[in-house]
Amino acid sequence: MTSARPISSSWRKSSYSIEENCVEVAADGVLIRVRDSKRPDGHRLTLTRSMWAEFIATVRTTAR
Repeated sequence: MTSARPISSSWRKSSYSIEENCVEVAADGVLIRVRDSKRPDGHRLTLTRSMWAEFIATVRTTAR
């Protein structure tokens, strides 16, 4: 899912970001949006909260 519409939520930078290689996340109601901080007006990934939870669980499991 992608969305080009503006959102009112604040974007938070990942604590694992290194220099310019940053991912930002914003929660807006039931949706979570992810974007590249180098291209804030570019494409965004939009996930439901359950999809986001599954994504984070998978990353934590496979990153070990």
